[in-house]
Amino acid sequence: MLQIHGNFRAHAAASLGAMALALVGTNAFAQAATEAAPAPVPAQASPAPGEIVVTAQRRSESSQKVAIALTAVGGDQLTQKAVLVQRDLQNVAPGLTITKAGLTESINIRGIGLSSGSPQVANGVATYVDGLFQPPIAQSFDLYDIQSIEVLRGPQGTLVGSNSTGGAIFINSKRPKLGDLGGDVTAEYGSYKNVRLNGAINVPVGDNLALRFATNQHWRDSYYTDLGPYKNQPDSLKEHDERLSALYQSGGFTAYWKGELAQKSTGGYAYQPIAGTQFAAGRQATPYELNYDTKTANFERAFTTALELKYQTPGGLVVRSVSGYQNKRVWNVYDLDGTNLAQVAGPFGAQYEDQYVREKEYSQEINIISPDSKPLNFILGGYYQHNDIDVLLHFTGTAPFPIVVNPMNSKTTMGAFAQVNYRVTEKLEIQAGARYSHYHVDGTGGVYLGGPPPSAFLTIPQTGTEADGRMTGKIALNYKPDADNMLYVFAARGYKPGGINPPGGMFNPETVWDFEAGWKSSFLDRHVRTQIGVFYNKYNNFQMDVISPASGQNGVVNLANATIKGFEGQLQAKLAGFGLDAGVSYVDSQLSSVTVINKWQPGAATAQLPACATGVTSNCFPYQFITSDAGPNLLSPKWTWNAGLDYTYSLGEGRSIVPRVNYSYIGSQWAYVTYLPQFDLINARHLVNASVTLNWDNFKVELYGTNLTKEYFVTGQSGLNEFRTAPREFGVRLGAKF
Repeated sequence: MLQIHGNFRAHAAASLGAMALALVGTNAFAQAATEAAPAPVPAQASPAPGEIVVTAQRRSESSQKVAIALTAVGGDQLTQKAVLVQRDLQNVAPGLTITKAGLTESINIRGIGLSSGSPQVANGVATYVDGLFQPPIAQSFDLYDIQSIEVLRGPQGTLVGSNSTGGAIFINSKRPKLGDLGGDVTAEYGSYKNVRLNGAINVPVGDNLALRFATNQHWRDSYYTDLGPYKNQPDSLKEHDERLSALYQSGGFTAYWKGELAQKSTGGYAYQPIAGTQFAAGRQATPYELNYDTKTANFERAFTTALELKYQTPGGLVVRSVSGYQNKRVWNVYDLDGTNLAQVAGPFGAQYEDQYVREKEYSQEINIISPDSKPLNFILGGYYQHNDIDVLLHFTGTAPFPIVVNPMNSKTTMGAFAQVNYRVTEKLEIQAGARYSHYHVDGTGGVYLGGPPPSAFLTIPQTGTEADGRMTGKIALNYKPDADNMLYVFAARGYKPGGINPPGGMFNPETVWDFEAGWKSSFLDRHVRTQIGVFYNKYNNFQMDVISPASGQNGVVNLANATIKGFEGQLQAKLAGFGLDAGVSYVDSQLSSVTVINKWQPGAATAQLPACATGVTSNCFPYQFITSDAGPNLLSPKWTWNAGLDYTYSLGEGRSIVPRVNYSYIGSQWAYVTYLPQFDLINARHLVNASVTLNWDNFKVELYGTNLTKEYFVTGQSGLNEFRTAPREFGVRLGAKF
């Protein structure tokens, strides 16, 4: 592993050098005249906002014509909207929040998603990259060479490969193009010695085959100064990503393959104890200062390969197969208390955790898609997914003895689905969809107090089996009074499978009924587009991650029912040289009253032991329970909104200057169901980013700044610690297309 890190810069130079040689060797500059992007349009002839094609319903459709609440972002818009990693999507998609939690990032839409790092719980928001469902680990790599991103809000219980109760995110990479020789290169330098180099080259091989190679290389110093003895570099970055893809097309047959490797190390995660908790005395008063007494580490690696085969008959019927394999690995070392106070507040010495997680996934999807030229059309499909998850945790300093956590899960998801669309008239369409899903999980391993066997004096088995299935679906009415307006209303049922939660048994599936209505419209010769929607969700057997009194570890239980309702609105406009995009979301949620362990009791979250009646013994800890009143759902801000404004100054001869400013607001949100403001409340925050771009034919120079108002806000919690936002940064990007 150290050798990999040591060779990182050489590896990056070799990758980019190979790309540069390929560009020159294929005489890419000679292609510039035919590959040139359209010259900037003078302000008085401002074009309409570009339509983004989405594939959420297995067909290529304009986002404005899909009867789903969604936000679509084109790949070329990502940098101007300051979307560089998946977490940045919350600044452009209303109702979406992505909070840091260490190993995972909790992705929630309308307050529904993943508020747990446990491998026992399924994702409430399903993320797909090029059609493959993504396990929640190793998911924070850079976005590069992206065609489009689609954020779907609300339960996805019909067409989405793996059921989800909160929504879905589709990330689509750029695919090879037949007969197209060209590429692009981008170089970036900014604050904290931030260096990022990426690019792609598309090479045709004959008339029927094309190859595309894309790479991303990224280095950055840490935002933080560690005052501790090890001088850690948490949140620094060394990342490299490579993707090779191929497209073959002959007649009605198309084959697309990709292989991708992503690897990064960050020197560990950066966090501080939450004020008022056990180790709060070790908090640093100066922003971006830490004081760890453990040598921290973080290393993530992901390999992905996918194969899509598609055949279209002369009559227009499409048969599609998508096969995938993923292998993700994460190794972390945490300073659990986030301080250098172990000898004072931690009677058992320095508190640290060594963590290893590996997840393998195999998936297969089959679709039969009818042509949509006739009043009646349909989509049929089957889905299979199998995940093997290995977790190995070593806790030291949290008790008078070491604790080993070693659960291993094997999960299988299967589903069959169908959706039928019928145009009653040219203006009115009925949609009906159904899906049956079956889920099965086997668990082995255990929690070992005193060390791994045979050293353990107490073993808490993590074994068990759980299986469930549910019918989900959707019925909708879509009405298009004219070419510029669409109204829709639907009812849909979503489902998230249950699982094993040893030694306390199983937890049940979570289900939701979703009722929505929306209106998508275009005005002023389609220079202004809007999307407005309202929703009402009713959740049963709501799954939540809390401390288990039986094992002292976090576990998932069906704690409450939930009601969530609200509205969303979005706008895109191009008028007289001005470009504007904006979004707003209002979410009113309520959970029923619950009784849980108070994790804020001193020592409770760090003891990691089963409960006992009185006093601390060698194998138990006296947890305290707390009953909360009904309150809002977790990680569910009431208000979120965002806006971006730019203006195109045409300089003639293919040149233009485009200044842009982006603003986003995410309201306050609760992180735990005890609803204690001093501990559980993540305060509201706002973020301002800006850029100025000079475009000149196939070249561009961009000056950018992020977090311009120097906000210092909490971005998530894990245990008794909290994460903070990145500081203000400035930089420059140089780009060229060939």
